[in-house]
Amino acid sequence: MSVTSSDSAAYSGALEGSNAQRGLWSSRLAFILAATGSAVGLGNIWKFPYVTGENGGGAFVLVYLLCIAVVGIPIMMAEVMIGRHGGRSPVKSLSLIAERDGLNPAWKLVGAIGILAGFLILSFYSVIGGWAISYVGTTASGQLTGQTADAVGAIFSGLLSDPTTLLAWHTLFMALVMVVVVRGVRSGLERAVSILMPALFVLLLIVVGYAMTTGHFGQAAAFLFQPDFSKLTTSGILVALGHAFFTLSLGMAVMMAYGSYLPKNISIAKTSMTVSVIDTGVALLAGLAIFPIVFANGLEPGAGPGLIFQTLPLAFGQMPMGSLFGTLFFVLLIFAAWTSGISLL
Repeated sequence: MSVTSSDSAAYSGALEGSNAQRGLWSSRLAFILAATGSAVGLGNIWKFPYVTGENGGGAFVLVYLLCIAVVGIPIMMAEVMIGRHGGRSPVKSLSLIAERDGLNPAWKLVGAIGILAGFLILSFYSVIGGWAISYVGTTASGQLTGQTADAVGAIFSGLLSDPTTLLAWHTLFMALVMVVVVRGVRSGLERAVSILMPALFVLLLIVVGYAMTTGHFGQAAAFLFQPDFSKLTTSGILVALGHAFFTLSLGMAVMMAYGSYLPKNISIAKTSMTVSVIDTGVALLAGLAIFPIVFANGLEPGAGPGLIFQTLPLAFGQMPMGSLFGTLFFVLLIFAAWTSGISLL
C-alpha cells in the first residue's frame, strides 16, 4: 500500500492541528524533570533495594545496569519518538503512524495495552503511596521507637487489616495526584515536578548522609558494587530485565504520552539517556541509603517487599534520631510515588 503526497499532507495537518490544541513542555529541562519524575518512583526507593537484596547484590546490579543500557534506553527513545511524532494519545499516535506508513491498524492496540498496564500499575501504586503517607505520621509520632520486630510487624499488619484506613490514605494519595494532573502540562505537571524532584533529591542525599554515619556504609557499597556471580540465577536475570522496564516507565504508554508534549527541537536521544542515568543514579543512592541502616542493625537485606515497611522501620526505631530521619525517608517515598502516580494517571 503506497502513501500519496495528499495522504502525507493530511497526516501533517492532523498533527499540526492536534499540537495546536495541546500544551508543550517549556524546555528540555522540564521534560527531563517530568520524565525522571515518572521513572523515579517506588521502583527505585521501594522495589530496587529489596529485589537487589533477594538476588545477591552486586551481580544483580551489574545485570540491571546492562539491561538499562542495552534494552531500556533504546526502548525509551522509541516510545518518546512515537509520542512526539504522533502528537496525540498513545492509541491515536500509533494509529496515525500506522495509517501514514500503510501498516496494520491493529498497532493502536499496543498503545491501548500500554494504557491498561499503566492503569493496573497505578491501582497498586496508589495503595503503597497511601501506606507511605500513613507511615509519615506513625514514624513522626515515635510509635516505632524502641519497638521489637514483632511490634513493628503488628503495626504494619494492623494497617493492612483496616480497610477503612487503607481506603482513606489511598483516596488522599489519589487526590494529590489528580490535583496536579487536572491543571494540565505547564500549570500542573511542570510546576509540580519542578518542586518535587529537587526536593526528592535533597531528601535522598540527606538520608544517604545519615546512612554514612552508621559505620556500615562500606559494607553496603561492597554489597551493591562487588559482584558475586555465584549468587546470580536465571530468575535473577529476568527480574533485572523486568525491573529495568518498570523503573524507566516503559511498556505502560507513559513515555509516549510525555513524548507527545515534546517540542521538535529537543533531542530525544540526549534526553532519554539523561533520564535513564538520573533514574539509575537514584536507585543506587536508594540502595546506599537503605542497606547501611539494614546492616547496622543486623537485619536481612533480602527481606522482600516488607523491607521498607517492616525491616527499615524497625531499624529507624533503634537508631539515634531515627524518628526524624525515618519521617524524612517516608516523605521521600511519598514524593517518589506522587511523581510517578501523576505520569500514570
